Amino acid sequence: MPSPEEVTQLLAEWGRGSQAALDRLMPLVYAELHHMASRFMGAQKPGHTLQPTALINEAYVRLASDDGREWENRAHFFGVAAMSMRHVLVDHARGRRATKRGSGTPLLSLDEAIAISDERTAEIIALDDALSELAKLNKRQSEVVELRYFGGLTVEETAQVTKTSPETVGRDWRAAKAWLYSQLSQRSL
Repeated sequence: MPSPEEVTQLLAEWGRGSQAALDRLMPLVYAELHHMASRFMGAQKPGHTLQPTALINEAYVRLASDDGREWENRAHFFGVAAMSMRHVLVDHARGRRATKRGSGTPLLSLDEAIAISDERTAEIIALDDALSELAKLNKRQSEVVELRYFGGLTVEETAQVTKTSPETVGRDWRAAKAWLYSQLSQRSL
C-alpha cells in the first residue's frame, strides 16, 4: 500500500496537469477505490448485482476528466471519489427508471454487467433526494453520510475530509441517519 504522502504528492502533480502522475496514481489507489465500492455493495440487500468494478470505472472516468482540481491530500481525493460513486449510482438509477417508463436511452452507458433491481433503483433515488434535502438543512451532515455510506470511509477518514473531529463526525452521522430514516419512512407510506 502506498504511503499517504506518496499519494498526496502524485495528487498535487496531477492537479498541476501531469498526466504521468495520474497514470502512476491510479494503480496505487485502485485497490482502495475497489474496497470502497465493495464495502458499499456489501451493505446492499442480497440479490443486488451491481458490480464494484463497473462503479469504479465510471467514477474513474469522472475523476480523470476533472482537470486542474487542487487535491489537498489522500483523504480529500477519496472523499471526492465517494461523491463521484454516489453520482454514478444515482445517474444510473434515474436512467434506468426513465428507460423503464419509455423515455428512451439511459443517461449513462455503464458496463453491461450492472443490473440494479427496480426496488433498489427507487431506494437509491429516494436516498439521493433525501440527501439533497438534508444538504439544504445541514451540508456537513449530508457530506458525512455521503462519505461514510457511499465512500465507505471510516469516522477518522471522514473527519479528515470534513476537517472536523471524529466526535463531530459521530454526532453528525447519528443525527443524519435519524433524519434520513424519518424522511425515508415517510416516503414509503
